[in-house]
Amino acid sequence: MQRRLFLRIAGGGVVVAATAGGLAACSSALPPEAIAAWQGPGNEPDPRRWVLAHAILAPHSHNLQSWLVDLREPDAITLFIDRSRLLPETDPFSRQMMMSQGTFLELLDLAARQRGLRAEITLFPQGAFGPQALDARPTAHIRLRPDASLQPDPLFAAVFQRHTNREAYEAREPDPAALQAIAASLAPHAVRAGFVGAAQAEALAQHRRIAMEAWRIELETPRTMLESLRVLRIGPKEIAEHRDGLSLNDPLVRALSAVGLFDRSRAPAPGDAATTRQIEDFNAKIAATPAFFWMLTQGNDRATQVNAGRAYVRAQLAATAAGLSMHPLQQALQEYPEQAGSYAAIHRLLDASSSGQTVQMWTRLGYAPAVGPAPRRGLDAHILPT
Repeated sequence: MQRRLFLRIAGGGVVVAATAGGLAACSSALPPEAIAAWQGPGNEPDPRRWVLAHAILAPHSHNLQSWLVDLREPDAITLFIDRSRLLPETDPFSRQMMMSQGTFLELLDLAARQRGLRAEITLFPQGAFGPQALDARPTAHIRLRPDASLQPDPLFAAVFQRHTNREAYEAREPDPAALQAIAASLAPHAVRAGFVGAAQAEALAQHRRIAMEAWRIELETPRTMLESLRVLRIGPKEIAEHRDGLSLNDPLVRALSAVGLFDRSRAPAPGDAATTRQIEDFNAKIAATPAFFWMLTQGNDRATQVNAGRAYVRAQLAATAAGLSMHPLQQALQEYPEQAGSYAAIHRLLDASSSGQTVQMWTRLGYAPAVGPAPRRGLDAHILPT
């Protein structure tokens, strides 16, 4: 999700001038310990830890990584959601959180297949959560069993290259063969998906309008913007300490934060110059986006949400393998009151409302310069104590 900085610069030119000499020596690369998980598990002897080391590389809303696992049962994994890592303002019913549980389970399954193990996944073994809130019951129970008949899934090869790309996309249309590969990747899960591009000019324009409006609403709603600011990690020290959330390691931002000119304690006013710049930047990227991908489900119960997450990460892996990038546009799919108009608009546009379907995922799609991985907390941070 495109959530960037808000700079409150009073006399900012003086700050830039005073720090410019030092900025040249600063690197914007993430600290190595924050991305060490992307190196893989190596020769991990416990197959459960080996598959989990891949699962924690899954995409997650706001990169909160709300996965907890219990390994006390031999040859089994019990997955819980960390309820201290939710998004009550932008994701009040935790639909996105359930999808993020699904992305984790899909990468776990792909990794298990790679080791010749069948992951027998039982969702909500103690009953599913209600539609309004989550509780302490597990999301899934997984038992790993050897199965010589299993074939590795080709999508596994893209696990370490899959990164969410929020940058500007090239104007060229996605290759039709790539779109076919993305659609084919969804076969294991009951979703309806599609694409819109230049050939559907009016529909493409409507997608862009809805995305722009939903983004503006999130920026100008103080409590939803503060939710992002609270998980913003600035500079190598914060990024290495937390290894989650939304990372900013730009030298100028670090300098502004160090001298107290980057305020994360309150949201900018709607007419704030920084807000206006962010809207303009996002709108320019949306206006140049050559295609959008969308994914719908019949119904919206908890198991459906989890399986939608499983389907989405397969689509992103297939896109990665084809050289394409995806950037989720969750703002219009969020269920807080201010977004009701955008939520209804995208559902109407995709003919979901009349058929009782739910838009579970909506993304930008296109070719873009490569980006690096997001921080990960490491496997041990997700394992419950014995």
